[in-house]
Amino acid sequence: MAGLGDINVTTIDGAQHPLSHFLGKATLIVNVASKCGFTPQYKGLEALYRANRDKGLAVLGFPCDQFGHQEPGDEAEIKSFCSLNYDVTFPMFAKVEVNGPGAHPLFQALKQQAPGLLGSEGIKWNFTKFLLDAQGQVVDRFAPVTRPESLQATLDRLIG
Repeated sequence: MAGLGDINVTTIDGAQHPLSHFLGKATLIVNVASKCGFTPQYKGLEALYRANRDKGLAVLGFPCDQFGHQEPGDEAEIKSFCSLNYDVTFPMFAKVEVNGPGAHPLFQALKQQAPGLLGSEGIKWNFTKFLLDAQGQVVDRFAPVTRPESLQATLDRLIG
């Protein structure tokens, strides 16, 4: 399997890049949704990003509509929602699938590197978080209920 950095991703504005374009620092990858009970986590993700981006943290948001149709909008609507409601400045990407035969190669690789509870690879809901080191290796996986603010201690060990 190719490294995560070789996987192509599409920004919310339609630009294609290999993931390596966004790596080189600790990276938190999150499948997000605008109409989910966990949507307020955008605030915590943005605060985490702003507090740690100069120390070497990237946060990458990947909208997904596979859980309860909680991300029904197109990329323009998602971008507007995130900007107007949560002042999101971290990179956002085009809508992806995270499970099933149409799962984006990034999420296929993340799930293989960091299985969930009892070894399950499936992502259970929106706002599942994967933390990567600067070399693009998954160091931890966090459940949707894990609040972004609670990741600071883990980040401190990773970005010092």
